[in-house]
Amino acid sequence: MSKVAIVYWSGTGNTEAMAELVAEGVNGANGEADLIQVSDFSVSDLAAYDAFAFGCPAMGSEELESDEFEPVWDELEPELPGRKVVLFGSYDWADGEWMDLWRERAEAAGITVADTVIAKDYPDGPAAEACRALGAMLA
Repeated sequence: MSKVAIVYWSGTGNTEAMAELVAEGVNGANGEADLIQVSDFSVSDLAAYDAFAFGCPAMGSEELESDEFEPVWDELEPELPGRKVVLFGSYDWADGEWMDLWRERAEAAGITVADTVIAKDYPDGPAAEACRALGAMLA
């Protein structure tokens, strides 16, 4: 059984809803999911998990949330190569370019991103199913 850390930041609740759906997918595939707010996660927690889902909504001009999420991501990024990682998040404007930029940044740091999921606003319908599938893949 895979133990999966679902580490996220959410401002409006949309990315938190995505995290919960990813957890449903993990648990439904006989994995064990831990939902963790990014402020409660650090490098010292990495060893306890087999796989990781990181969630952050688009902020500002298509960027990661800079006060809480990005500092933790900066700390984790050098430690993630060789680990199973997926990225997810919601957006409300533009076209979700922040996810492409985040994935490119992660891959430039040597992280193999297995998949990404984005949702325009609240994750319902196809976005909800994509979140569950993301979790099942990690399990």
